[in-house]
Amino acid sequence: MVAHQKPGSFRSSTMAAKNHLSLLLLLLLQLFYSGRGELQMNYYAKSCPKAEEIIKQQVADLYYEHGNTAVSWLRNLFHDCIVKSCDASLLLETVTGVESEKDSDRSFGMRNFKYVNKIKAAVERECPLTVSCADIVVLSAQYGIVMLKGPEIGLKTGRRDSKVSYSHLVEAFVPRHNESLVNVLSLFSSIGIDTEAAVALLGAHSVGRVHCVNLVERLYPSVDPTIDPEYAKYLKGRCPTPNPNPKAVLYSRNDRETPMILDNMYYSNILNHKGLLIVDQELTSNPLTLPYVTKFAADNQYFHAQFSRGIRLLSENNPLTGDEGEIRKDCRFVN
Repeated sequence: MVAHQKPGSFRSSTMAAKNHLSLLLLLLLQLFYSGRGELQMNYYAKSCPKAEEIIKQQVADLYYEHGNTAVSWLRNLFHDCIVKSCDASLLLETVTGVESEKDSDRSFGMRNFKYVNKIKAAVERECPLTVSCADIVVLSAQYGIVMLKGPEIGLKTGRRDSKVSYSHLVEAFVPRHNESLVNVLSLFSSIGIDTEAAVALLGAHSVGRVHCVNLVERLYPSVDPTIDPEYAKYLKGRCPTPNPNPKAVLYSRNDRETPMILDNMYYSNILNHKGLLIVDQELTSNPLTLPYVTKFAADNQYFHAQFSRGIRLLSENNPLTGDEGEIRKDCRFVN
């Protein structure tokens, strides 16, 4: 015999099953989101209301004392956020159980890390164990960009610091000096940065310098034909040997016209075949990127708008929030 269930009983059991499933999904969602937070503007408004002003003042003081720090803050943002997360893993020193990302060849030429701790110490005096090193990386870049006469970019905060280094990922995520444009665009795309924003972010090459060890392959044994001949002569004057000493301070400015101003001169330079790195010059030969190069070269305000958008996207790459990670007391070491 087959037992028949009453219609009302069947509906009741179905509703009970649905309710049970809904409750299970709700519990799973609560488990997934528990302890997780979101980045927000003025995250420290209540917990450390003077934090952003302290960081801003420190950045200004360091800039007037050591002008190159502003470029360092911008580079820190890129190197930290492109590898896994904006979590200050970049700042960790090599100690037992930790291999520093800074020791990678991809970090060659980076400096001024010691001044990050000066900023951190000033914030710690005001609000102990409250403001993350990750947010100091982001906010110092935000204010450093302004010191370089770039756009004012409001960036969200609320990040926490990584307890581990990602040195094993650096080579996969930080482009080499001779990386192809296709690979660079693919890398940016993998973390949600579109082509136009990527081209704008490469405009950071408007400031700072490139060491000769990263230039000589375009000059020796023969000059890369995509380089303007007169510019090649200048570069050979800056880098007179095909085997420069990596420890020697031999370099060329990214932009000879406005070397410490974050502007669209970079795009005018590469249109005139005066790009330093391979990726710079390839921006003008790639049909996907050339229209953006042309537009940025013609309109500094538009470049700044897209650069700002790119920085926001980069700074919000996979941050640690809520109860993830920690707030380091010293940016060089986990607590």
